[in-house]
Amino acid sequence: MTGGPRAVLIGTMGAGKTTVGRLLAERLGVGFADTDELIEAQYGKSVQDIFVEDGEATFRALERAAVARALEESDGVLSLGGGAVLDPATQALLAAHQVVFLRVGLADAVKRVGLGSGRPLLLGNVRARVKQLLDERAPVYAGLARITVDTDGRAPAEITAEIVTALQGEPA
Repeated sequence: MTGGPRAVLIGTMGAGKTTVGRLLAERLGVGFADTDELIEAQYGKSVQDIFVEDGEATFRALERAAVARALEESDGVLSLGGGAVLDPATQALLAAHQVVFLRVGLADAVKRVGLGSGRPLLLGNVRARVKQLLDERAPVYAGLARITVDTDGRAPAEITAEIVTALQGEPA
């Protein structure tokens, strides 16, 4: 692998991609980018507002472009939105990168996301929806990952340390 991010973090909401991503970037001495934050900065509205006002299809198109651009421009740690990996073009782009799957179980994901979440895909029964997303997406995440780290019951610093160790053992 040449160029691009040192690590690309994937996983469902509540896995800790942003929290761990920031810590990992700090540990590696590189920059951090989150594709949801990049989209919000570029379009001047929240992901939730894009979903509500423009629809999921519009958001997914914006996300696909943001991920492609970030994979090309980033040389640090990149965190992807939970659904970004469902796009076949994004999956193809990720094949050339150091992808880290932060695996989280249902109980921890729900606890971290919270029942009063402002996340657009969690309208209605949060626990049932998180379970559905985990069941649908976990095989995709696992298939794309070069490194998988379990996050349940673990502190972000501990997860970060495991990723640093795994990255040091992988060819750059």
